[in-house]
Amino acid sequence: MIERLLARGTLLTVIALVLCVLGLMATFRVPVQMIPDLEVRRISVETRWPGATPQDIEQDILIEQETYLRAIPGLARLKSRASSGRADIELEFPFGVDITRALLEVNNALAQVPDYPENVDQPTVSASSFSQNSFMYLRVTAEPGNPLGLDLDLMQDFVEDHVRPRMERVPGVARVEVGGGAPRQIQIYVDAARLAELGISLAELRERIRSRNRDLSAGDVDSGKRRYLLRTTGRFRDLEELRALIIARRGEALLRLGDVARVELDHFEPQRLSYTDGEQAIGLSVRRLAGSNVVQIKRDLLPVIDEINTRVLAPVGLRLRLLTDDVKYVEASIRNVWQNLALGALLATLVMYGFLRRVPATLVGVMGIPICTIAAFLGLLAFGRTINVISLAGVAFSIGMTLDNSIVVLEAIERERRRGMAPLAAAAAGVRRVWAAVLASTMTTVLVFAPILFIAQEAGQLYSDVAVAIAAAIGVSMLVALTLAPAGAGASRKRSRRQHGTRCRASRRGPGRARRGRGALADCHAGAARCLPRRRGAADAGDPAGPDPAGRIPARRRRAQNLRPHDRPARLQPDRDAPRGAAPAAGTAALCWR
Repeated sequence: MIERLLARGTLLTVIALVLCVLGLMATFRVPVQMIPDLEVRRISVETRWPGATPQDIEQDILIEQETYLRAIPGLARLKSRASSGRADIELEFPFGVDITRALLEVNNALAQVPDYPENVDQPTVSASSFSQNSFMYLRVTAEPGNPLGLDLDLMQDFVEDHVRPRMERVPGVARVEVGGGAPRQIQIYVDAARLAELGISLAELRERIRSRNRDLSAGDVDSGKRRYLLRTTGRFRDLEELRALIIARRGEALLRLGDVARVELDHFEPQRLSYTDGEQAIGLSVRRLAGSNVVQIKRDLLPVIDEINTRVLAPVGLRLRLLTDDVKYVEASIRNVWQNLALGALLATLVMYGFLRRVPATLVGVMGIPICTIAAFLGLLAFGRTINVISLAGVAFSIGMTLDNSIVVLEAIERERRRGMAPLAAAAAGVRRVWAAVLASTMTTVLVFAPILFIAQEAGQLYSDVAVAIAAAIGVSMLVALTLAPAGAGASRKRSRRQHGTRCRASRRGPGRARRGRGALADCHAGAARCLPRRRGAADAGDPAGPDPAGRIPARRRRAQNLRPHDRPARLQPDRDAPRGAAPAAGTAALCWR
């Protein structure tokens, strides 16, 4: 069976090339990142209450939420923090917890909170990990010189309404966070003396403004076959409608809000400040989805940024530009690892050539390096991994290991060949001799790295890519060593013997065609002289030089023996048509050195 398999070298080569092409196509589908994706184990709950003090937030929000959140099954740690106008709760779960189910349980727990104070926003729940931090940072600034006199603190809402949605529609973008500036706010400065003169308190004034600024449904009216839905609109559309709000009636006189207060459009007190090159700016940071390709995200996001600048920001005197990103560091790190990988493959090739001293044998030994490298990327894709610095390091580590199996098999084949076996038979015998040892060595190497896959902590999640890459490359190296390497070794030996036979046949056609010059003539005369019958004491009739002084060997034969380059036996085939008793020079000699 092994002989039949190794005899089909062309079929094995075609199968290997097809797998390599498919592997290269699949390699481009593997996401590229800086580090591997880490398991999400933290859920954050954010609740905003504008204008509230940390003490009020702790008493009215955090304590109520913690009462229901601490009962979630599997919760490992709960940490809360109260700041001005904001409440944050961080929940940490053990490794292996289904984060989707945990999110549902957190939302159900928050829904059980009976009531929140007025003006409290709905809680925002999100799950994140270290590997999903922001990787692109952008800034929105005014045009040089700020010709329109924009107040960037008031532009935060504009950026959130018109810029962030366009960027979040890019595939792979999970969230775009906006920092700097402050949300818009309508500020009402009340004349306390005038309000006291009218006998209206601040609480009454606030309630009248709140009850007026809402849209209400008034039901429906049936008219024949038609039904009309009624809805009362009461929301303020601009500041003039707010100033014209009637707050009291004194006889025939109507008291409006503009009579007792000054209404202005401003913003909340800024909590964060953002500056770029000494100019005030609004910052944007981009977060990616788990398993996404950061390089592809940047390529897709740059045209969107140009479109936003042209259609959205330029008409209002703003511009958006990329400040920095982690993609260039990812590309530089991956480029460095690729260079080290190529250098390692080159050094391994040189070391093999230093021991083998034969180019064909070296090529047969190192042909598994590209195949095993592609197999490592296929393993990463099959296990849902990404191309990152750590996984590429595993690919680089596996280069030297992939040569071990090929060296063992080639050494066994060479030993069988020295015993006199044919190339193909020697290849089959060598494989039968060492296949068990190669399999055992491969399995032990794989089992050394396999336990990393079962480590649930961050260390296991980080270095599991190394285990996957090495295990895939080593497994394929065993197949290459037991199939392609023996077939290649047998083919190279058969080719060399065929070339040697061609040289022998060329020499039989005549010394003048096979070798030119004095060396060829010397070989021909030497072979003819050794094949002449030895006549003691007699000189050759065609030898003008006469016999030697001892009367044993003619001088021509002695000169021919001195001209022979080596002592390998020669075979003389005289022309059968030559006359009997003629001198050997009259025939045509054909020599083939063994």
